[in-house]
Amino acid sequence: MPRQNRHRREPPRPLSGALGVQRTESGADGDWIVRPVTATQTTKMYRCPGCDHEIRPGTAHVVAWPADDLGTVADRRHWHTACWSARTRRGPTPRRR
Repeated sequence: MPRQNRHRREPPRPLSGALGVQRTESGADGDWIVRPVTATQTTKMYRCPGCDHEIRPGTAHVVAWPADDLGTVADRRHWHTACWSARTRRGPTPRRR
């Protein structure tokens, strides 16, 4: 019998099963899964939706996504830790063009 060298594809994991220490936070804007990212783990630049400023590589921050099972990788957002904490106390920041 011939050998089958087919790779089995695993179904995509939900974001809530991602590696790392994470917590669930509830607020007026819903329930969120929040994961801290250390400065040594950051290698890319992100834009914080709270202040519309860059999160540079080497900057500790948090990643948040909706806690419902419908959240995907596209729903993940990288926030400055202070901006995430203040998100319910201030209005949205207009986006740069």
